[in-house]
Amino acid sequence: MDGAAQLSVTEDEAGRIALALEGPLLVSTVGPLDRELSALSQEVTAIDLSGVEEIDTIGAWVMCRLAATHEAEITGASPRAKRLLDAVENAGSDASMTPPRVPVWKRVPEAMGELVFDMRAGIIGVVGFLGRVLIAAGRLMRHPSRFPMKAMVHQMELVGVSALPIIGLMSFLIGIVIAQQGAVQLEQFGAEALTVNLVGRITLRELGVLMTAIMVAGRSGSAFAAQIGTMKLTEEVDAMRTIGISPAEVLVIPRILASTFMMVLLGFYASIVAIIGGAVVGQFALGIPFFTFLERIQEVVPTYDLWVGLIKAPVFGLIIGLAGCYHGMRVEGNSEQVGLRTTMAVVSAIFAVIVLDAFFAVFFTEIGWG
Repeated sequence: MDGAAQLSVTEDEAGRIALALEGPLLVSTVGPLDRELSALSQEVTAIDLSGVEEIDTIGAWVMCRLAATHEAEITGASPRAKRLLDAVENAGSDASMTPPRVPVWKRVPEAMGELVFDMRAGIIGVVGFLGRVLIAAGRLMRHPSRFPMKAMVHQMELVGVSALPIIGLMSFLIGIVIAQQGAVQLEQFGAEALTVNLVGRITLRELGVLMTAIMVAGRSGSAFAAQIGTMKLTEEVDAMRTIGISPAEVLVIPRILASTFMMVLLGFYASIVAIIGGAVVGQFALGIPFFTFLERIQEVVPTYDLWVGLIKAPVFGLIIGLAGCYHGMRVEGNSEQVGLRTTMAVVSAIFAVIVLDAFFAVFFTEIGWG
């Protein structure tokens, strides 16, 4: 091949060979030569570079590796080639390319310790974030004229009004599923009429608010984290601090209040729509007239079931808003952090909502609202 390094081999009586190379030993030409040298099975005693026109670091590395493998002597190198060969040879290392694998009885405790330490750092970050939010809330209470009402109304529209179609559809379908599946199971005991009780209590007390919280966490909590995180990357948050505007006042508090207030309305709306979905199933599958189903709901569902849902809703909204804004404010470094923190905001919010729902279930049962 034109322009490629050439190799000539001279063999002595003992079967040992001497190599003479000609042409350029460059990264663009040394590939075929390297494969040819790797295929040599005889012992190499000398490597003659007097015919080499040009050489770079890769060519020098190939020659040094060949010489070290066969304990051969390199001769005929030009001053420039000799400087490269000496530099590459001195830069060599016999260190292992892969780190030693730590035994499992050391890896597991170390990994658990790192998780505990990260949890400690996370708790400190959450407490610090809550402190900043409370301080900002205190400043707004002392100076009500600074409250960003337009920002909160805008966030209430995004969290609540814009979510009505998807939450309504989800709740309607959930009501249909609960009524249909409940009727199938209750039919075995001849108690299809109790489907009304099942739909009314489970939607007002649990599923209406819980499923709405999960939907809001996935829809609005992720938006909070992504919006604030992007503003941090583009240094808009730093610019606010520079001109004397508190990010907690204009970014965090409006979003937290919007998610808290709108969760009450969305939870109640979702429960009503789910009951309507159950009434539709009652009309067409169970022979229960639509309005009779709704009237029966008022008779069989205790009032405290409605209060249970209304009490849980703002707490869930507060958790969702805090999670989204906290992870958004923690974004730093690069755009990958936006996606990571958005995912963490949704996961942590949903996890906290489900855990709190379990505590609420036990608490309300203990006080007689079971």
